[in-house]
Amino acid sequence: MKRIVLGLLAATALSASAFADEIAPALIYDLGGKFDKSFNEAAYNGAERFKEETGIEYVEFEISNDAQREQALRRFAENGRNPIVMAGFTWVDYLKKVAPEYPDTDFTIIDDAVDAPNVRSVTFKEQEGSYLVGMLAALASETGTVGFVGGMQVPLIGKFECGYVGGAKAARSDAKVIRNYTGDTPSAWNDPTKGGEITRTQIDQGADVIYHAAGGTGVGVLQAAADAGKLGIGVDSNQNGLHPGKVLTSMVKQVDVAVYNAFMDAKNDAFSYGLQDLGLAEDGVGYAMDDNNKDLVTAEMKTAVEEAKQKIIDGEIEVHNFLSDNACPY
Repeated sequence: MKRIVLGLLAATALSASAFADEIAPALIYDLGGKFDKSFNEAAYNGAERFKEETGIEYVEFEISNDAQREQALRRFAENGRNPIVMAGFTWVDYLKKVAPEYPDTDFTIIDDAVDAPNVRSVTFKEQEGSYLVGMLAALASETGTVGFVGGMQVPLIGKFECGYVGGAKAARSDAKVIRNYTGDTPSAWNDPTKGGEITRTQIDQGADVIYHAAGGTGVGVLQAAADAGKLGIGVDSNQNGLHPGKVLTSMVKQVDVAVYNAFMDAKNDAFSYGLQDLGLAEDGVGYAMDDNNKDLVTAEMKTAVEEAKQKIIDGEIEVHNFLSDNACPY
């Protein structure tokens, strides 16, 4: 009898394990495409890592306009895709509508939050990482003027902008920061030509280090800075290698890890819900150092930034969060 019970338990465990492995993950990118060298591509890299490690295929979709968002969500949910991960804050309203209709489907939204029992929300403290690259920008600048190019002018990008300005002024009180955005519509994320034009204008005004938070548009920012013999700063993914020796650093955030974890947790039957807000303390954001930029960041610069990083983690430095009041004190 004992042997039979143990056999049943083993069979049940095997069945549960097999069920956990039988997932059908899906990833939907935001505007700009999966090979934007930035946010979307980071999401893609996380999904690819999951596939390589597990052998489990995933499906993906690149939207070309907002009208496709709800349709894509519904199609994947109706087809039994689970979990479904969305890259980008612009999915909020669509997810709020669709998630309650598919209570047995697990959703993950990256870069914003939706309060629902079957949703995991992953946000980042971009202001903290931007503070650090702002310090590096000011310390590397020869003119004392640095630039910021944002994509679509939305509150989320205000976190990048304000953190960057705060860091620049902390490192150098007389630092001047020129700030521009490429637009107020979704096309602002995928306009490298305009990104380059704005960058050249900032350079004409004295900026010699330019940080972008502009998705695919940022490719044009980094190109224009490199062409002019100035320094760019990448975002979301490590973009140091796009122009070796011409990209001071990149403010990286672990979008790839958020996607990978969502897929892997579902596979392991360990998917959790609610908000995950990741900053320096959680290794959710940071700045990139590698062979491409090692000669651009001096030991003194790195020491200063590492000290600031620890003070932020310890609560000695509080970086202003633009979303707290939709205002920047600088």
